[in-house]
Amino acid sequence: MKKQKGFSLIELLIVVAIILIIAAIAIPNLLRSRIAANEAAAVGALRTLNTAETTYQTTYPDLGYNCTITSLGPGNNTVSSTSAGLIDATLATGMKSGYTFNYPPPNSPYCLQTSSGITITYAFGADPTTPGQTGQRYFCSDQSGSIKYHQTQSDALCLSNGKPL
Repeated sequence: MKKQKGFSLIELLIVVAIILIIAAIAIPNLLRSRIAANEAAAVGALRTLNTAETTYQTTYPDLGYNCTITSLGPGNNTVSSTSAGLIDATLATGMKSGYTFNYPPPNSPYCLQTSSGITITYAFGADPTTPGQTGQRYFCSDQSGSIKYHQTQSDALCLSNGKPL
């Protein structure tokens, strides 16, 4: 009688069970790592937006800050106050790395203009596109340059007391 070579059904089931146990341990860690990476990217994008706003205000002192994210982007590749080329095209769409970036409407308390039409304040927020999957925290920043976060749903725009809405 010849002995057949190969694996028995029991041995294959044990290998599959071990793989499933390893996957059950690894997948939640992978998701947490992706959330942490998205949150770090959102903070980096807010730093970029702060720098872009400061540069815009310096370049166009007769306009002040800008209250539209698209105007900070490359636009038609001609540098002007409506397509300043200060941020990349992806960030200029308002979405990047699992976060949505939002500005308040012009001439709101977060985008205040003087009587001469110079914008003296700005604020913007970063909300996770899918809370719990792309990010856990909501971020905001304003003309002070500081970046703040909050754990609950909000527009993530900064109030004068430094907390997001």
